[in-house]
Amino acid sequence: MITYEPLWKTMKEKNVSQYRLITKYGFSSGQINRLKKNQYVSTHTIGVLCTILNCSVEEVMEFRMDNSEYAFPTPEMYDHHVNEI
Repeated sequence: MITYEPLWKTMKEKNVSQYRLITKYGFSSGQINRLKKNQYVSTHTIGVLCTILNCSVEEVMEFRMDNSEYAFPTPEMYDHHVNEI
């Protein structure tokens, strides 16, 4: 799961409010809500946030393994397949 928890900490450290993102930088309230709910946003949006906040991607988002990721192939699945060839 992608979480945007680091974003809120970074925004606080940089004194950038949600209101400022909307009014000064043209972010939509819908985008802010998507970030709050850890929903999909484009890499372009992540890049814009990094530029505004002068920070790295890790200061905006983080990957955490949860049950939803188990639907995807694991590295072990690939290792097993490679050994069969």
